[in-house]
Amino acid sequence: MTDQNTNPDAEAQAYIDDMATKRGYVLDYHKIMAKQDFPVLQAANHIVSAAYLDQRTLDRKTKELIFIVSLTVMRASKGHIQSHIRVALDLGLTPTEILEAIEIALPEAGIVAFQTGFEAWREIVGAEGIEPTVAAHEGGSGAA
Repeated sequence: MTDQNTNPDAEAQAYIDDMATKRGYVLDYHKIMAKQDFPVLQAANHIVSAAYLDQRTLDRKTKELIFIVSLTVMRASKGHIQSHIRVALDLGLTPTEILEAIEIALPEAGIVAFQTGFEAWREIVGAEGIEPTVAAHEGGSGAA
């Protein structure tokens, strides 16, 4: 809560900077909500902090993998998934560990959901494939 002597924009800026420090990223909607409806951003961030950022039983690496899989299954935007992949890499997880987590989406959510997470992962880690040596039509990335 702000008082009359506090600059609301400065408070919101400090809050966004703190979010970036704690999370390792901020999403576009965080930035806009900080200016347009700061109290709702704070309320939403409080839930995220309690479930994701605050140290409880699971370590941050495990939570990042769970977040990546959850976002993959929900077919979240590529950028949102990639923000968590970057944090996971910063925390010391390997590209292979992250891919293995994304692959968990296959049996329950299917290939289309998997491809969402896979494409996000592929771009971040720069994974390359093997091209066929026989004639074949271009299949694309599977991304929307």
